Amino acid sequence: MKGVKIIDIPKISDPRGHLGIIEGDVIPFEIKRVYYLYDVPSDAFRGGHAHKNLYQLLIALSGSFELHLKNGKDTETIQLNKPNKGLLIESGIWREIDNFSSGSVCLVLASDVFNEADYIRDFDTFKLFVGR
Repeated sequence: MKGVKIIDIPKISDPRGHLGIIEGDVIPFEIKRVYYLYDVPSDAFRGGHAHKNLYQLLIALSGSFELHLKNGKDTETIQLNKPNKGLLIESGIWREIDNFSSGSVCLVLASDVFNEADYIRDFDTFKLFVGR
């Protein structure tokens, strides 16, 4: 789907474990906000919105969860379950996140600080935004 891409997170491995590194040109934006979701009940969902301008990289630091993505034309479901894989979500993509496993942690790196005006929280408004 256009506007969505799996990003490989570089890692250094040795007998003591792995070290994931996000720096330089790993992601195509400057990180201005970092937050994480945790202790999300398995029957709950997060998201249910799109962004007008914001880019995000989501990483399953622990456990797994599913992202249901829509660009107004295509729909795709992606499961994240490895801390060395991130999902880049560009602006104009509707996202819903569910099926959180026990102990899962979703790290989100964002291209800007929180701005309520950047959110599209109604799906019909989203369809108008993307011209569908």
